[in-house]
Amino acid sequence: MQETEEISSITDNEIDKAVISLKKGRVLLYPSDTIWGLGCDITNVSAVARVYEIKNRPSTKPFILLVDSIDMLKRYIKMIHPRVETLLMHHKQPLTIIYEASQAVPDHLIPESDTIAIRVTHDPFCKSIISRLDQALISTSANTAGHPYPTTYDEIEEVVISMADDIVDRRLEKEASLQTPSVLATFNKKGELDFIRL
Repeated sequence: MQETEEISSITDNEIDKAVISLKKGRVLLYPSDTIWGLGCDITNVSAVARVYEIKNRPSTKPFILLVDSIDMLKRYIKMIHPRVETLLMHHKQPLTIIYEASQAVPDHLIPESDTIAIRVTHDPFCKSIISRLDQALISTSANTAGHPYPTTYDEIEEVVISMADDIVDRRLEKEASLQTPSVLATFNKKGELDFIRL
């Protein structure tokens, strides 16, 4: 019981610190709903550029966004097929879907197309941060381009750790359901999913 209370206290503290960090335009290294990731304020051009720099990734390759609910998802997309919305209401495993972006998505996040990949997270830690921010969060694996994604903190490259502005307490790793990157899919006019990454 004492350990549970201690972790809960750590979680509350880390949520507060993460939100403050993101609002200041800093890059956060955190355990996402899938693997360890890098995140930042999606509206901060400099912060997004820093994530690209840390990952040594071409700026033409867009990032995934995390949202805390279907309601928030609808801010950033032009439409969602009813079948896909029903699926998201009941699907609890991490599922990222590519949508046509609405005007709420900053231009620097969709450099070469009008689409954006978004995931509705069920992870309590991520949901709390996003809810407090009241906007989507960048979610990209905490590795440099061409290197394996980290499923644990110990697997994160030193260059990524050193370049991140703030790091979530690694003790929260055991609270997270870390596994593999999410499934990635698009959908057609009938609401049928076409899987790009399983």
